[in-house]
Amino acid sequence: MKFTPIALAAILAIGTSFTAAHAAGSDSSTSTKTCKNGWVYSSSKKKCVKQTSEVVPDKSLKAQGWALARAGQYENAVDLFRLVADKRDPEALNGLGYTHRKMGKVEQGITFYQKALDANPDYILAREYLGEGYVKLGKMDLAREQLTEIGTRCGTACEEYLLLSQAIDTGKPIY
Repeated sequence: MKFTPIALAAILAIGTSFTAAHAAGSDSSTSTKTCKNGWVYSSSKKKCVKQTSEVVPDKSLKAQGWALARAGQYENAVDLFRLVADKRDPEALNGLGYTHRKMGKVEQGITFYQKALDANPDYILAREYLGEGYVKLGKMDLAREQLTEIGTRCGTACEEYLLLSQAIDTGKPIY
């Protein structure tokens, strides 16, 4: 799907600001600013700028994609994650997995999580979300495999381990 610069700016302007490592889909705490229609946040200028034909960096597309996903605007988030230039970017693939799973397309989401893990086997958040996808499908043995992998990589006290463990125990995905 091709977007004009104005359409892309409109997509990027949708959503709400948020702060949380989990919400950002990455391991570091970030805050993503959203701008009014026709404007986009420039991380280099640290302010909203009028969107022209300037190329939007992958980092901004992913941050905005996660902001939209967390706001429940999954289809808009999918559009942004698909615009990421690096088609093997684990964070973008994880975002596609998350949004598809949240839209009820769990099997398709699992495929994206697996691609994210092919690109980076140590991407713990993708492992947690993959495990939650398996919980959603009732495949607890596969969810437990991901729990074991997370435990091996970050221990049994890390947030992703605890969240997936809770999802397995309750039979309900946390995210």
